Amino acid sequence: MSHPVLAGVDGSERSLAAADWAAREALLRGVPLRLVHASPPLPGDAVPVQATQTLHHMGERMLQRVIADLGARYPDLQARGEQAADAPAMALLAAARGAGLLVVGARGSGGFDGLAVGSVALRVAAAAACPVVLVPERPVGGFGDATRMAGGVAQLVVGFDAHRPVGEVADFAFAAAEARGARLRVVQAWALPAEAVSPQTLFVTEEDRATWEDQEVLRLSDALRTRQDKYPEVITRTDVVLLHPAQALLNASRGADLLVVGRRTGPQAPEGRLGPVTHAVLHHTRCPVAVVPYAG
Repeated sequence: MSHPVLAGVDGSERSLAAADWAAREALLRGVPLRLVHASPPLPGDAVPVQATQTLHHMGERMLQRVIADLGARYPDLQARGEQAADAPAMALLAAARGAGLLVVGARGSGGFDGLAVGSVALRVAAAAACPVVLVPERPVGGFGDATRMAGGVAQLVVGFDAHRPVGEVADFAFAAAEARGARLRVVQAWALPAEAVSPQTLFVTEEDRATWEDQEVLRLSDALRTRQDKYPEVITRTDVVLLHPAQALLNASRGADLLVVGRRTGPQAPEGRLGPVTHAVLHHTRCPVAVVPYAG
């Protein structure tokens, strides 16, 4: 992991929480932390030069304060800050091309009360070249946090589909769990087969349901065997649940330190868009969410 951890900051409490989360992750990976503050040009054709300079200086001072504060808490951290003359989403997407991980607050300084995820966070989660972690204002625990309560064990959750296994998402989750000594909960949602809800079938017997569920459990076990062999230190729990995938992940993520989901990229995937399951969990979960891009 030689690429730096990147975090977007705008001075809001949410972005400061994300910067702290990113600092701990950078230390865990042994890489520098890169803080980016977007300072796009002011609108209009007659903007006073002094106004532009004032905003630039304010951004510089904010970055210096954040770096000093993080340095006081994490003396071994290597951090640098920079300003970008683009809109926030564009600046972060450009910077993310050279990053190993991008961390942003689920909301920045804009938006309105009650808004779960801001437009910048959604945009970068949907289009960044690297994995993106969205951090709520008060994240539960912390990804890589060494200050958990005594006896506490980090809990990570990953959404997985054994019918269409995604190696990038599984590897991210297993590697994260291994690095932290965390337990990994692998969640697979399933649905009754089409013949179970045909017009000729008025109900599903418990025996049939159990048979179908056993088949899903076996399929998941087979799909995970390679990763479990690769990461033997990771304690894994598998949950196969008859629920909508988003609801299954939201249930499992209560009290979790991180929820890992995927985002499909490639010619067949809508550019700059999140899938419905990822979109739903981003808006409703209260723990940090890692969105991992994968080709498909």
